[in-house]
Amino acid sequence: MKKVFAVMVSPVLALSLALTGCGGGASSNGGGSSSGNIASVLHINNQDEPGTMHPGKAEAMTETWPIEHLFEGLMTKTPDGKIVPGMAKEDPKVSADGKTYTFTLRDGLKWSNGDPLTAHDFEFAWKYALAPSTASQYAYQLYSVVGGEAYNTSNEKDPAKLKKLEDAVGVKATDDKTLVVHLVSPMPYFLDQLTQATFYPIDEKVQKANPKWADDASSYVSNGPYKLIEWKHKQDMKMVKNDNYYDKNKIKTQELDWTMISDENTAYQMFRSGQIDLGFTLPTDVTAKLKQSKDPSLTIAPNIGTYYYDINVNKKPFDNVKVRQALALAIDRKAITEKVSQGGEVPAYGFVPLGIPDANGKDFAKNTGDLFQENVAQAKQLLAEGLKEEGMTSVPPFTILYNTLNRHKKIAEAIQEMWRNNLGINCTLENVEMKVKIDRGHKHDFTVMRDGWNGDYVDPMTFMDTQTSVSPQNYAGWKNKDYDALINKAKATGNQEERMKYMHEAEKLLVSQMPVIPIYYYTNPYAVGPNVKGVFCVSNRYPDVMYAYKTQ
Repeated sequence: MKKVFAVMVSPVLALSLALTGCGGGASSNGGGSSSGNIASVLHINNQDEPGTMHPGKAEAMTETWPIEHLFEGLMTKTPDGKIVPGMAKEDPKVSADGKTYTFTLRDGLKWSNGDPLTAHDFEFAWKYALAPSTASQYAYQLYSVVGGEAYNTSNEKDPAKLKKLEDAVGVKATDDKTLVVHLVSPMPYFLDQLTQATFYPIDEKVQKANPKWADDASSYVSNGPYKLIEWKHKQDMKMVKNDNYYDKNKIKTQELDWTMISDENTAYQMFRSGQIDLGFTLPTDVTAKLKQSKDPSLTIAPNIGTYYYDINVNKKPFDNVKVRQALALAIDRKAITEKVSQGGEVPAYGFVPLGIPDANGKDFAKNTGDLFQENVAQAKQLLAEGLKEEGMTSVPPFTILYNTLNRHKKIAEAIQEMWRNNLGINCTLENVEMKVKIDRGHKHDFTVMRDGWNGDYVDPMTFMDTQTSVSPQNYAGWKNKDYDALINKAKATGNQEERMKYMHEAEKLLVSQMPVIPIYYYTNPYAVGPNVKGVFCVSNRYPDVMYAYKTQ
């Protein structure tokens, strides 16, 4: 998932699918008991205006985070990270070959507007996300379903033929409570995938009656713990407890108020004054001071995520692998993590971050080891060789593009200075809001761009398949047939050792070509007010406040 780094986010690192909860004192069954009076409103900062609030179109974490409080999928995660039935009433029945899943929904499910929620809404939602006309950037997550890729990538204009492709997609509601899913191959992380936004249901009746229902609070319909009642664009959103949610008795806070403050200093002052209940976009120097003083409000939680730079391989001289390698080897990552970000981040010498289990149960990234090392002398030599091969004597001035956040600016300034001092390269900086950055990434409208990926599920594949030739997340525009073949082999086999072996080989190939330059592995510092309880977090999400409450 595209990551907008903010210290509010706090997914926890783990070496298994059963992850550790963190912060706020939530119990594993969702909430725990409270003491004293419970305040009815919790104030949260989402940092940016969501580009969309439609689960089938959501892409950035600033979109999926609020959506996760409004919707729920077939499966969900407990505060300790266990994957459990959500809209499904029990674990699915799985065929002997691991490719067919049969889900049974809970009794009496309803949408926030009172409409019955059925298995047909799941079938409709998944096929809606896959429909070529929807243009969902996250539709590829559904390629694991039989016929999903063929339908989504079709250029068919004949409605009858397109409908035939849609009907061939391997998801079918056999009745109102039963959903059958056919996968292309066994997939160990499938149930984890079902907890993310792309796999959420949407109200078929509402979608057909009003295709723009997700653009305004007055028409918004959801099935999760909260419902959206107000959305002042680029200002704030308000959610209230959804009384039609099957587990409503565990929801303690009546209202969630979301602001959209991108400036870290402003957000921090609001937190200190009690206007925001969870510290969000803390300035890096504040994080360092709170960490040094062991301030009890601060939690630095590990996270399965990688901070990196995309390099547009279709622009000269960055089409030359030696030039890209030179840029990577000239960055002092330890200086960035210790003097700039200051949140306990780990310098990255691979693309897949720490915290994902390998076939042998050990850490995938640790098994891989460092795939490169910083070396300024070698960087200078590679740059000279690469420029000579391109018939150039120097790198023309270019721009580092980043989304507006002081942390990203400071990191970009540090890298800008390292490239100038170590390689004699001059570049400028440009900041834009997150939605604009994502759009420019999809259009390859940049030279060097800040990026980051927070795992959609706990498996190396959530990182590896972002860089295939067909991935919409491949902003660098890098295409490599050998890499694609390795990823396809990994997806096709149910043998865990073979699957991991192919992904290790693919990562080595990716890093050797450097279309993306790893900078560090994320941690997630965040601050919680002294009267806030029940916040929890899992490895690939922002903190979840569905069970949170504030005592007076």
